[in-house]
Amino acid sequence: MVQEVLKGHNTRSLRAMGVAGMVPTLVLHNATGKPLRPSLQQNDARAVREIQELRELFSDTWLFAKTGAIWNQQVVAPKILWIRRHEPEIFAKTAWFSGSYEHLTFRLTGERYQEINWALESGLWDPIAEAWLSEVLEYLGLEETVFAPVRRPWEIVGEVSPQIARSLGVPARLPVIAGSADHIAAALASGLRKPGDAVIKLGGAGDFLYVLDSFAPVPELFIDFYDVPGLFIINGCMATTGNLLRWFKDRFRPGCSFAQLDEEAEAIPPGAQGLVVLPYFLGEKTPIHDPQARGTLVGLTLAHTSAHVWRALLEAVAYAFRHHVEVLEERGYRIERFFVVDGGAKSRLWRKIIASVLERPLETVSEGNLGSAYGVAFLAGVAVGFWEFNDLQVRVKEVTDPDPGWIGIYRQLYEIYRQVYQRLKDLYPRLGGAHA
Repeated sequence: MVQEVLKGHNTRSLRAMGVAGMVPTLVLHNATGKPLRPSLQQNDARAVREIQELRELFSDTWLFAKTGAIWNQQVVAPKILWIRRHEPEIFAKTAWFSGSYEHLTFRLTGERYQEINWALESGLWDPIAEAWLSEVLEYLGLEETVFAPVRRPWEIVGEVSPQIARSLGVPARLPVIAGSADHIAAALASGLRKPGDAVIKLGGAGDFLYVLDSFAPVPELFIDFYDVPGLFIINGCMATTGNLLRWFKDRFRPGCSFAQLDEEAEAIPPGAQGLVVLPYFLGEKTPIHDPQARGTLVGLTLAHTSAHVWRALLEAVAYAFRHHVEVLEERGYRIERFFVVDGGAKSRLWRKIIASVLERPLETVSEGNLGSAYGVAFLAGVAVGFWEFNDLQVRVKEVTDPDPGWIGIYRQLYEIYRQVYQRLKDLYPRLGGAHA
């Protein structure tokens, strides 16, 4: 992959590099740094029992006061506890935990570290005391040695080793930074610069990111350090958005493009003729933190077609983003500006739906912006003095306005969307024991 990216470029001009990736991915290494099993991703919901167990031992209130997180499927302690119980031989060999981009940077440089947002989102690190939670580690049967020093995204952590440099075709001793959580790097690349800015990230999972100038976590959402010193990001992260659309396309409309599905859905009126979807097909993280929630279609009739379902899926994600906005507004936060980025932002219909549900315009950045890759490359340039944070340039490509005729419909259906989960949430756990 690196060779393909560099093809046709003068690699001798490279001065630094960095990696962005999903956080908090959990990679288990043995003493030599070899991964022991496939990684556990941030939306992995297997540790339901362990979440409840840790919640009973260390309350959500206690964890929130320490880390700004609560017990949920995102934090890593329940997953580690699951590994200890279900894969004890793997647990016994584990010498070091890392995230996705820390692992790749280790492969490049041989240096161990934990990037600060992996540490924070792990739910095992106190950002005020800058210390790991000894009480939880003791219960998990771990020593602090399973973690490496915590580093900031723009810090240089090492250099590309000569052997790796030859295989990649890059200069030896090339400085490598700690790198960034992909959603934070994408926020940087999208133009978020000041408190009150927000970005909607339409990737495989969905992110809602809001800039703050102080560490002020919200229980329903996550919080991260921004890639700009002195700022923070309130982070809403939904388990599946783009992945949900790809699942539907591949299972029910194979061979059909996303553009074709959008074209069909444009002929369907807003509200999909009374069809409402809960997009909780992998459980849900923010803002409900319910790993046992299920994807749900309400109002389905024989008159509905696949185009109705497709439109209802697009609308469901928009409702979920509105839920995040309301969580912030209920606490007195005001969103001054909305950006939309990532692959889903290419869909004109989806942008129009989201703008209409939020009742606010959405700004799409230029196609020259490569999201998290652009963001982490900018950080690498900062690290070696090529430029400063204030030099970041982002161009707005277009603005998508709400459709006045859709707003009233979406207000009504959003209320139904919220009520459906409240009425069904106690039934979802019972479905877990009903598998054939």
